[in-house]
Amino acid sequence: RGDPGDRRRYLDELATPRRPTIAGVRADYDKVVRQRTALLKTAAGARYRGDRSVFDTLDVWDGHLAAHGAALIAARTGLVEQLYPEVEKSYHLLDAASRPVAIRYRSSVEAIEQQPDAASAEFYEAALLDALARKRTAELERGVCLVGPQRDDLELRLGDQPAKGFASHGESWSMAMALRLGAYEMLRSDCTDPVQLLDDVFAELDTSRRRSLATVAGAAEQVLVTAAVGDDIPPDWDARRVEVRMVDEDS
Repeated sequence: RGDPGDRRRYLDELATPRRPTIAGVRADYDKVVRQRTALLKTAAGARYRGDRSVFDTLDVWDGHLAAHGAALIAARTGLVEQLYPEVEKSYHLLDAASRPVAIRYRSSVEAIEQQPDAASAEFYEAALLDALARKRTAELERGVCLVGPQRDDLELRLGDQPAKGFASHGESWSMAMALRLGAYEMLRSDCTDPVQLLDDVFAELDTSRRRSLATVAGAAEQVLVTAAVGDDIPPDWDARRVEVRMVDEDS
């Protein structure tokens, strides 16, 4: 239900442990966007002075943005393609009676958006360069980067409606849990055993979803759960419980 940046961060943080080089790609891309944004603000004034050298430099930064941006988009779209079936399966286990779930990478670049399946980095780079050329005037007028993966989103859908704005409270939390459980299954398929962390999520779910989550999470090698109210945890869950109490220093 939050900003697109939260969903982009989810993808990037999931991609990084699977391909550690993605962290470097993201850092390089962020630096290019900052440098290019600063140049756009400078170029706006140079445009009226007839100074063409700034625009030659801008062309160079366009190339950097397209190259790093294409690598980032390729990593994200490939990840979504693999993540989709895991999220779909996890959501059905949590809420079998709900509407079918779907996830999709949404690009701000029309040519990429019209490409239904993950494509090559070369395709994304060419599409970004074309979009940058088309948006050059608008970018100069506004002094901001209007093209690139920093403007993309991960679309979450329930049935024929977007989850954001149309999902119920329980459906929203089931979707969030399905994304985390799907990510866990993907990481486990890479021959690792990540620890599943569930931080006070049972309070947001009804009794049926609590039991379903306990069943699904119970299959993990290690699960750490926190709850402010002990009764939120399904009573029949075979787990070791540690109770933490606040002590009044005056007592």
